[in-house]
Amino acid sequence: MASKVRLFVDCPLAEGLDVPLAKEQAHYLFGVMRLDVGTVISLFNGKDGEWDAEVVQAGKKSGSLRCVVQTKPLQMPPDLWFYFAPIKKDRTDFIVEKAAEMGAAKIIPVQTEFTNSARINQERLQAHALEAAEQCGGTFVPEVMELQKLPKVLDHWDASRQLMFCDETLVGAKEALGNVPRGPWAILIGPEGGFSESERERLKRQPYAHSVSLGPRILRADTAAVAAVTVWQQHLGDWE
Repeated sequence: MASKVRLFVDCPLAEGLDVPLAKEQAHYLFGVMRLDVGTVISLFNGKDGEWDAEVVQAGKKSGSLRCVVQTKPLQMPPDLWFYFAPIKKDRTDFIVEKAAEMGAAKIIPVQTEFTNSARINQERLQAHALEAAEQCGGTFVPEVMELQKLPKVLDHWDASRQLMFCDETLVGAKEALGNVPRGPWAILIGPEGGFSESERERLKRQPYAHSVSLGPRILRADTAAVAAVTVWQQHLGDWE
């Protein structure tokens, strides 16, 4: 029977290796899930794929698992970086979770002229990305970066990475992404108030930027995030 529990661990995984559990992990497995010695769960670390591991020691505050067999190789996402302007706490959490589920390789919050949130809890957002990978069967966990100012991001942009700039005032995705190269890409989602005119004009001038409309209706920022990754995945990603 396949394991119903998946757990991320920060240590190497290989046949026969023992994996020590942190206090919080032991509490979750043995206090909350009521697992016991001999139970098999799924482990991943973002590097070595997914492994079946057997509980060999179960305590209230500690425990250990032993890797038995690899069940999945490491499945890397496309080389897609996801930039977004943070919004209200719960909706920012949602954006990070969905970006991780849908195949972003890196998640970068950016501060634009109209961004409402001037700070983020990077540790909490990273935890949401990890939980998303645990729940959706992923073997890779995208890194959530610290908040960066959009002008600084553009000042240091690597022009070899194409940018899908979501701008409701311009062309649709089919026209914008119909004849563009594959390879390193990024998506940029603006804040609830949209991009400023100066930000929009600067993005339009960049040779690596491709302005894309997400349809005839104005979308909330969290909805736009899901729509944008879906559009990119269908045209250039690994959903084919």
